[in-house]
Amino acid sequence: MSEVKKPMPEDLLPAIIEALKTVYDPEIPVNIYDLGLIYDVKLDDNYFADVSMTLTAPGCPVAETFPGIVENAVKSVAGVSDAVVELTFDPPWTIDNMSEEAKLELGMI
Repeated sequence: MSEVKKPMPEDLLPAIIEALKTVYDPEIPVNIYDLGLIYDVKLDDNYFADVSMTLTAPGCPVAETFPGIVENAVKSVAGVSDAVVELTFDPPWTIDNMSEEAKLELGMI
């Protein structure tokens, strides 16, 4: 019987991105990935995900709870051992962070 080969950490990134696309900004009907709120996703050799993200505004009413929602989405990906979300406002979010698809969806192009 052959041993099942465990995926490399970087192989999980597409699934993590898909999980992030299931989380929507509470005020804008676009997912957080296409909105450009996700700045970076790193996965170490122990399959621990470190996500750097921002919010559309520092005074966002969900600033306290939203990172936990994002963490849970990332943790739901098979193979991810754990996740932490770090909130940053440097650089500040602008509409330039949005994907073309998100801009189109919001009628901005």
